[in-house]
Amino acid sequence: MARAAGVSPATVSYVMNGQRGVSVDTRRRVLAVANELGFRVSGRTRSRDPQLTRVVGLIVPNIVNPMYTGWAQHIITATAEEGFDVFVATTQDDADSLSQIAATLAARNVDGVIIAAALRHDARSLQTLRQHRIPYVYLSRRSEQVPGDFVGIDDEAAASQLMLHVLGHGYTEIATVIGPRFSTASLARENAFVRTASNAGITIAGERRVSTRLNAQGGAAAAQRLLSSPRPPAAIVCGSDEIAIGVMEHALTLGLRIPEDLAVVGSDGLPHSRSKLIGMTTIVQPVQKMAHKAFALLLDQITTKRTTVIHAICDHELHLGTSCGCPADPHSAR
Repeated sequence: MARAAGVSPATVSYVMNGQRGVSVDTRRRVLAVANELGFRVSGRTRSRDPQLTRVVGLIVPNIVNPMYTGWAQHIITATAEEGFDVFVATTQDDADSLSQIAATLAARNVDGVIIAAALRHDARSLQTLRQHRIPYVYLSRRSEQVPGDFVGIDDEAAASQLMLHVLGHGYTEIATVIGPRFSTASLARENAFVRTASNAGITIAGERRVSTRLNAQGGAAAAQRLLSSPRPPAAIVCGSDEIAIGVMEHALTLGLRIPEDLAVVGSDGLPHSRSKLIGMTTIVQPVQKMAHKAFALLLDQITTKRTTVIHAICDHELHLGTSCGCPADPHSAR
């Protein structure tokens, strides 16, 4: 196997026994060859590893939003390839829950943590991990108080692109609905929505800027508030696909047609959102790439104990559906 991987037998031994001193790229190459040849790191070998528990934590706000379950599934796949298990915990976007989970993961002596549920002004949970010298990586959102590796998209650029597309349809009565503002991703998207519209001469007043829960129920609640006003918007720009779906569902209960009576666009690019059934115009995040990059950065910290901070910004795409008013593409496989 050493010859097939182009490394020394000692390097193979280090990798298969979970020892440090091997670069991430070499480790991946050896494990890929091992998988091809049918070799596996046994649980018995892992348990004898004196340095690693071979368990990482993954903290997400919930497992209702498919964006989080998508990240979780890809992270579990990536970690399994490296012989790690994943402890998944949800916070429901509660600061106390996040702090308790961080303490629990520290007590379990996990090798590292991927955090997709960071709160902008939170420091307690991150300080707990730092005090226990547990590496962590922010995914999608981060704390402004504690630095750390980050994987995400350029939320401001993506939100601006989405708003420009909506403005291109000629809409002037526009509302925005985002997730909680204690999420750096949600806040960045809202700020970019409003700023981009303002630069085009369109003012989005405070009552038309709604923050809600990151699920369809939150979107429905926001839509109820916006669409019951004396001057309901003609277009609603959302910072999440699940929020957008909730908006669309409530609009349909009122007998409104999408997009003829109300245009709705989202952000995330979930597969069902882009289906022909829903046809949502949305920003597509590269879920698999982000998940694998987050674990790669975490594994790099685990194996090298570096002190530098890396921010990895992944490319996003604008998917054009029909929910914004664009015509259906007969050749699209939405």
